[in-house]
This record gives sequence, C-alpha cells and structure tokens, in this order.
Amino acid sequence: MSVMNYKGGVGKTTLTANLGAAAAARGLRVLVIDLDPQTNLTFSFFSVEDWHSQLKDGRTIRQWYQGDMPGRDVRLADLVVTPERVNAAINAAGGRLDLISSHLGLIDIDLELAALLGGATTLEGSKRRYLDLHGCLRQALADSHFQDNYDLVLIDCAPNFGLVTKTAIVASELILVPAKADYLSTLGLDYLVGNCAGLVEEFNEYVNHGSGSTNHATIHPSFLGVVFTMVQIYSQQVTLAQQSYIDEVRDGSRVPVLKSVIRNSPKHFGSAGEDGVPAMLRAPRNDEVVKEFDQLVNEILGALTEPRGAHGG
Repeated sequence: MSVMNYKGGVGKTTLTANLGAAAAARGLRVLVIDLDPQTNLTFSFFSVEDWHSQLKDGRTIRQWYQGDMPGRDVRLADLVVTPERVNAAINAAGGRLDLISSHLGLIDIDLELAALLGGATTLEGSKRRYLDLHGCLRQALADSHFQDNYDLVLIDCAPNFGLVTKTAIVASELILVPAKADYLSTLGLDYLVGNCAGLVEEFNEYVNHGSGSTNHATIHPSFLGVVFTMVQIYSQQVTLAQQSYIDEVRDGSRVPVLKSVIRNSPKHFGSAGEDGVPAMLRAPRNDEVVKEFDQLVNEILGALTEPRGAHGG
C-alpha cells in the first residue's frame, strides 16, 4: 500500500510509521519502504548518526534505483534492515517491523530514471523499457523473499508524481491519502486520482498490446481512501468547521473518505522518531490517539482482506 499526498505537512510519514508499528504489534510482519528523499520515515526508526554510520553508504533504496536498471546491481532484499528499538517495543508473537531506508540523494534518481526511459531505439524497445522501469518495484516485491516474509508492505511516497513515485503506484494494491481537513490539503485529490488513472491505463495498454516479450501483468491499484489527520477534537467530537469540510470532501471527491480520523496531538507526535519507537507503542492502550490508530488499522486490514475490486479506483 502506498501512502501519498501531493501536499506536504499532512502527517504522511508519522501516519506510515505508526501504522506499521501498530500492525506489527498485532503480530503482522510489516515492511516499510521509504521513497521520500526527505528520509523522515527512516529517521523515525534510526537516528541521523546511525543512518550515517550503518545505512548511508550501502543500505538505502537509492543504491537499488541506481545503475542501468533498478535492481540489476543490488537485490532489494539485501537492503532490508530490522530497527532494534521499535522491534524490542513491539513485543508481539511473530510481529516484526523491517525497513528499507531512503537517502537524501534519492531526489536525483527521477532524472536518472527519465534518462533511462528515453534510451530505447525502437517503439517495441521503448514500451519494454517503460514497463521494466515503471514495474521494477512491483517485480522486486513479487520475489519469494517478500511474499513469504511479509503480511503488509507500506510505501511512504514523496509529495510528487515522479518516476520513483510511479514505481510505488504500480507496485501497490491500495493507495492511502492522508490529508488535513483544510482546502490546500485536499486541493490536489482529484488531480492525484486522475494521474494515477492515467498511469494505470498507460501501463496496462503497454502490457496488453505488447509482443508478449515482457513478463509484466496488468495492474489494478485502487484508492483505499482519505484519512483525515491532525484534526481538532472538542468534547470528543471533530470541530464543526472541520467536520463540515470532511463531509464536503466525502460528498464531492472521487476518493472515498475513511471513517477513522487521527487527532492533532503534539504530545504524541511532536518528538516523533527521537527514540526510534513510534507513539503508538509508547502510549497506554486506553489513550484516545491509540484507539484512533487501532480503528484505522482495523479499516486498513479489513480492506486488505476484501476481494479485489471492492474499492473505488
């Protein structure tokens, strides 16, 4: 599942880190992949010092995307790390959270991939190169290492629609869109839906009209929905102004709106990442924010077990 929004500052990375931790605490084997050059998801589990000493030079997703073709020189499975502090806090039978780290230099990868995309000399070669590049992450995650070892993969995407983000969409079954209950955070929702639909249509057209020389299959990612984050709660209810906006998006957007909301809580999220353990594993079980995340995990896991095609795409 990809987690994305064109608008920054909506709690996307905090949501991804806490979702992964909460799911792992339920006994799921979770892999989180950081595709945002800001690297904040990585820093939710590793200190900057540990990232520099342990990951920076050889164990980040940048190494995988580099070269003549993503994954040709480096196996994705070789980049997986198991953050110690969060896993010590998970304390669940069989539950585990693993990470593929990002790198600040990932911001340059889109240009490198675009150059590769234009390197073919024939129309058939161009189509094959398009499918190989856009489908590279999907192909890698189809490896038995990931299929056998993980119940859930969460991909934290950059707030753009570059080639790296497109590889995440192609690899995903579901797309989750965190948003604040304000105009700017949802302004690009329908634009995002349109871009994803265009990508899916183009990818599938190339698959269906290829010569049969590729090993790619059609894709069918769908939008799980918008989850409103950083909402203001008063007397156990979302404030009237924000609730009115949530209702407006629910009625007018092409993306479903989830029942779950996550409140604004500097107490929980203000120091996110400082000790490598997300707030959902540090707060008591009867905490209101923990209850909200539990409800969100219920919605997401329920969606993942529904038959394909049950969501609006």
